[in-house]
Amino acid sequence: MSILSRLFGGGSAPEPEPEIYKDFRIFPAPVKEAGGYRIAARIEKDVAGETRVHQLLRADTVQGEEEAVAFSIRKARQVIDEQGDAIF
Repeated sequence: MSILSRLFGGGSAPEPEPEIYKDFRIFPAPVKEAGGYRIAARIEKDVAGETRVHQLLRADTVQGEEEAVAFSIRKARQVIDEQGDAIF
């Protein structure tokens, strides 16, 4: 990547819209690896005017990116159901 594109933001994709679940925002972010995609997501929630963030990273991997996105959302929902605000 050239210095000009780094300075002016060339090549960066816009962040996708989050999935809203029980006042939490889920940003699926599967990680590309040699064997497929690792399940990962960023979970956010606004608490007392402050944005709290939790990075979810699982050992689970799947073959396809779309499948990884779906699993990442499913795992994030499961963590929210089990732990609620305690994840922060």
